[in-house]
Amino acid sequence: MINERPHKKLELWKESMNLVDSIYELTKQFPHEEEFGLKSQLRRAAVSIPSNIAEGLTRRTVADKMHFLNISNGSLSEIDTQLEISLRLKYIKPYDFDVIENKIITTQKLLSGLIRSLRK
Repeated sequence: MINERPHKKLELWKESMNLVDSIYELTKQFPHEEEFGLKSQLRRAAVSIPSNIAEGLTRRTVADKMHFLNISNGSLSEIDTQLEISLRLKYIKPYDFDVIENKIITTQKLLSGLIRSLRK
């Protein structure tokens, strides 16, 4: 690829994109009445993660970068809570919950590592 954007080289960005794919696939099975509720919320929060990583990495100052990375971090917590709600409402199976939870943990660890490295 010619002039590949720097964020596309990051394992963090790739993992967050995989999380988006998984959330979209998982929410296809949600009831129709959740089209503009939990389904939409989960998808928006998932898309927010790689989007804010990409935007943050284009910023010049560490403070600006951190701002967008912290938004991504908040979106991960949002997804975690919304998945828990989805499990309690029986929209998803425990196995599916565990699979996505592991992706959240992986993404969280990578994001925390990037945040730590920027703080130094």
